[in-house]
Amino acid sequence: VAKDLGLQLLELSDRGVRILNKGRTQYFAVQGKTGHLVTAERIDREQLCRLVEKCVLRCELIVEGQM
Repeated sequence: VAKDLGLQLLELSDRGVRILNKGRTQYFAVQGKTGHLVTAERIDREQLCRLVEKCVLRCELIVEGQM
């Protein structure tokens, strides 16, 4: 995430970078030491999308300030 946005690792916390998911479970996180997008929670496809052939999890990345 840091590399894709052209940010230094320290800027991730300074700019308030955070992930927003729809729903209560936070499935993704930005790792502060590496800037990588990682899974924060076990993702159970059968529980989330049992009747749907194509399973998609959407989330938003919020960065405060101008890019």
